Amino acid sequence: MTKSTLASFAEKLSIQPKSGHRLTPAQAKTDVLSGLTVALALVPEAVAFSFVAGVHPLVGLYAAFIVGLITAVIGGRPGMISGATGALAVVMVALVAQHGVEYLFATVVLMGIIQILAGVFKLGKFIRLVPHPVMLGFVNGLAIVIFLAQMTQFKLPGADGDLVWMTGLPLIAMLGLVGLTMLIVWGLPKLTLAIPAPLAGIAITAGIVIFFGIDVPRVGDMASIEGGFPKFSIPQVPFNLETLQIILPYSFILAAIGLIESLLTLNLVGEITDERGGSSQECVAQGIANTVTGFFGGMGGCAMIGQSMINVNSGGRTRLAGIAAALFLLAFIMVASPLIEQIPLAALVGVMFMVVIGTFAWNSLKIMTRIPLVDALVIVLVTAVTVAEDLAIAVVVGVIVSALAYAWQNATRIHGTSKIAEDGSKVYQIEGPLFFGSIEGFMDLFDIKGDPAKVVVDFAGSRVADQSALTAIESLSAKYQAAGKTVQLRHLSRDCHQLLSKAGQLMVDSDDDPDYQIATDYHVRTGILGGGH
Repeated sequence: MTKSTLASFAEKLSIQPKSGHRLTPAQAKTDVLSGLTVALALVPEAVAFSFVAGVHPLVGLYAAFIVGLITAVIGGRPGMISGATGALAVVMVALVAQHGVEYLFATVVLMGIIQILAGVFKLGKFIRLVPHPVMLGFVNGLAIVIFLAQMTQFKLPGADGDLVWMTGLPLIAMLGLVGLTMLIVWGLPKLTLAIPAPLAGIAITAGIVIFFGIDVPRVGDMASIEGGFPKFSIPQVPFNLETLQIILPYSFILAAIGLIESLLTLNLVGEITDERGGSSQECVAQGIANTVTGFFGGMGGCAMIGQSMINVNSGGRTRLAGIAAALFLLAFIMVASPLIEQIPLAALVGVMFMVVIGTFAWNSLKIMTRIPLVDALVIVLVTAVTVAEDLAIAVVVGVIVSALAYAWQNATRIHGTSKIAEDGSKVYQIEGPLFFGSIEGFMDLFDIKGDPAKVVVDFAGSRVADQSALTAIESLSAKYQAAGKTVQLRHLSRDCHQLLSKAGQLMVDSDDDPDYQIATDYHVRTGILGGGH
């Protein structure tokens, strides 16, 4: 197949991304090898998350295959990897324990439908409201979570069946192999880029362990991954209102967590690959993937930042990388499970440790003393909440704190100056945004009792932002009128003229009136504030 034919074929299959990464034969080789690396790293993650959720390992593996394949084909960002994740698994465990795995499948189907609707109504665009400090806290917290998740691999079953920390030679062997893998991943790119460094690290470490028969935990010690092709099945639950009441709350929570993690990963991968957009497409892709997964016995999933970083750092840039990862994973399940189960967990831990090092925003530690205190606190807060609770709560907390801090900073910016005009009137020149947070400061600027009979309020240096500000202006006008004084309002936008019903006659038109729009759903109807604008 010629180079031009391959590129044309890729474009028809939507494997060719819009970012300019061409699917050349060399890129195709890199993507396939990167996909193989990702698939190897997906196996223990999917099995571990299945255990967290309280389901069979194949439930997690099937989710990793189906979600990974569908999102790779139609997702919003080539290079992203999706599959079963811990953030979703911790929510699922209560549902599975109380109602069984079939209710989980029904929940995943409904979760997918909700995500599709989020994409159709373009709700993904609201991810732009996540401030940069929240993003830094997100990646730092997730890096710590990935690191802590690897600690379970340093435990062995004790005499009573409980897991205990390794000691002695087993611990030394484990640490040595982890260190060897990390050294290979770090050093190989300095010598050659012909093969992804994480894949080489896994292969070399696994070869040493198998050849010398080193007794360390392997993938097969977690659980057998052998299975067949996932089969279509309608969830075996009663289709009634009671079932809906059980699964709907879980579906909304899972849909929200899945989309938040996916969209943040979308932005993070976009920063690395220099791509933008695709949030609505990613919402739809995640929704379709989870809907299909629920009908094929999977636990559902979302974007995985660790595996996405492995793929991107290994050179995976087109959709072929994600497709290859999903197909390799299916091959592991169906035909290659005996071989994959021999891979030492130390090799995979080493790769994930390098992902942690590459994911953590180390520059955030350097800039802590140079950025505003609120931003530094948000970074630390989001990081801590991500580790202590979960990603969705951390992001929501970070956005709320950032929004409140921004509102407070703007609330304190309102100020004004006053002067007496030649005709004896007093002119107030307002500076700063007027919105719900700055109303009290705005009202404190005026001396209604001590002002002369005529007062002019000039908004040339201000901006009226919301309906609360309009109410404050009308309240001020009413107080002046009650005091028997005349007040004029200058340099308000045209929609202010329409929205201010009681004070409308007090405004003075000018050719240099601003033309901004007020963030309110009210307009004038029959002399009152009401209706839609």
